[in-house]
Order: sequence, then C-alpha cells, then structure tokens
Amino acid sequence: MVKRIFSILFSVIVVTIIIFSLMHSIPGGPFDEEKMPLSQVVKDKIMKMYGLDQPLHIQYMKYMWNALHLEFGRSYQSPGEEMIDLIKRTLRVSALLGGLGLAWAIPVGIFLGIISAVKSNSFIDYLCTAFASYTISVPVYVSSIFMIFIFSLRLGWFPTGGFAGPKTWIMPVIAYGLLPSGIIARYTRTSMLEVLNEPYILTAKSKGLSMWSVITRHAFRNAMVPIVTIMLPIFARIITGSIFVEKIFRIPGLGGYFVTSIYQRDYPLIMTLMLLVTFLLGFTYLIIDILYTLIDPRVRLWGKESGR
Repeated sequence: MVKRIFSILFSVIVVTIIIFSLMHSIPGGPFDEEKMPLSQVVKDKIMKMYGLDQPLHIQYMKYMWNALHLEFGRSYQSPGEEMIDLIKRTLRVSALLGGLGLAWAIPVGIFLGIISAVKSNSFIDYLCTAFASYTISVPVYVSSIFMIFIFSLRLGWFPTGGFAGPKTWIMPVIAYGLLPSGIIARYTRTSMLEVLNEPYILTAKSKGLSMWSVITRHAFRNAMVPIVTIMLPIFARIITGSIFVEKIFRIPGLGGYFVTSIYQRDYPLIMTLMLLVTFLLGFTYLIIDILYTLIDPRVRLWGKESGR
C-alpha cells in the first residue's frame, strides 16, 4: 500500500507537469485582446494579479505549494468563488447523476453478462450481446439526442434538460449508465465463460448443485477480479461528470467545466480538474489492489500467489 501511495504521488506530479506545460504552450491566453479588448496597462495589472507575468517554473511551484495546502486559487470563469467551492458545487451534481447512472448500470451489466455466459450461443446471449455492443459502439451524445427527440419532443414525457427535479434526472441518468452497463456486461460474460469451463465448476455440477448455487457460490466470485478492475475506474470517471451528457442536457455539473476551462484558457481550473481526476483514478486503483486480496486470497499486492 505504501508503494502504491508513492506511485500515486509520482503520477500526480508527472501529470501536473505535462498538463501545465501543454496548456501554456498553446498559443493565446485567458486575457487575449481578441476575447477581451483591454488596454496594455490594465492587461499587465491583471496578469500580475494572477501571477501570469512570472516564469513558468515559478508559476508551477507556487500552484503546487498552494495545492498542498488545499488552496487552488480562483477560476477565471468565476472569480468571485473559491475553486474548492466551485468543485464542491458542481461535483455534487455530477456525483448524484453519475452515481444514479451506475446504480442501474452495474447490476444490469452484471446480470446481462451472467445470463449471456450461462446461455452462451443462444438467442438470449445474442440479444444481450447486441445491447452491450450498442451501448459501447454508439456515442452517448447520439443516444442522448435520440432520447430527447423521442421522449421530450415527440412524447412530451420529460423536459429536454436542466436540473430542476427528479423528472429532469431520468434521461441523464439513463445516458450516464449506457456505456458502463455495456462494458460491464461484456467483461462479465467473458470472465464468466472462462470460469464456467474450469474443472471445479464441472465437479460442483456433478455433485448435484443447482445452477444458481454454482454461479453464486463458486463461479461469480472467481470471475469478479476482471470485473472489479474495470468497474471502479468507470466509477471515478462517471462521478467527475460526462462532458457530452451534461452539455446536451444542460446540467450544471463538473463535466461542462472540462470543456470551457480549455478553450477559455482557465489555467487554475484546468490544473485543479486534472489533479482531481488523477487523484481519483490513482486512489481507485489502490482500492482495486486491496479488493483483489479480499476477492481472491491467492492474490498478494506483490503480484504473487501464496504458496509459491
């Protein structure tokens, strides 16, 4: 665990250096005259106020030093609001809708994957595989626009967007969960097919155990390692907001700021968002390593199996 924590810290440093270098290498800046016609005197004062007149390595060191003290500055888009307050406000929205999307995507994906494996090469298997292929291959913004056209414009069941109550959440929640459900279903099917062909599963069947008992007590737990590997990173990505879903459904979440922070050259917001995503993904993989040992006692954090 200590090694994993140090690797997370190293990854954060590398990612921040790369992102900081790239965003400053792009031509233009947050206070260009094309976007904001200002006199040179006013522009110089603004650049000095935000520390943009200093060398890049000084700017980077100051930002990282402040970040260690949980001081991320202020966004250029919302200068009257602390960055940490902006993240809390928008992350709450993204986490709510993303969490609800995963709440249906995970059980549905696991169920479809198990059914496909048990009924391999049957009509049910083809139907479940077609659903998974659709959710993976069709972009989420296409499905979102299709839902708006059918359920909002044609049928009038739901509003076209917004965040005004549970009725406005239904279509975004469905859109959030489409891709994860398909990915989980495909991984579950593949993993279950491998496990169901193992000798100990044939032994369990020969003892007269029901198929339900074989799946729940023997097969599914041993098939969980690949599923957990992809499930938790999906959770980290979904909870930080989907760019397309939030833009299409006009959701005031964190995903929309990923886009606007880039084309508006909002340097503090770009760095803070990338720090958040990098930390969440690193922490997620640490949790995955711990869960491996709980799911399969043979697995050790050193990458070895016990007894060898």
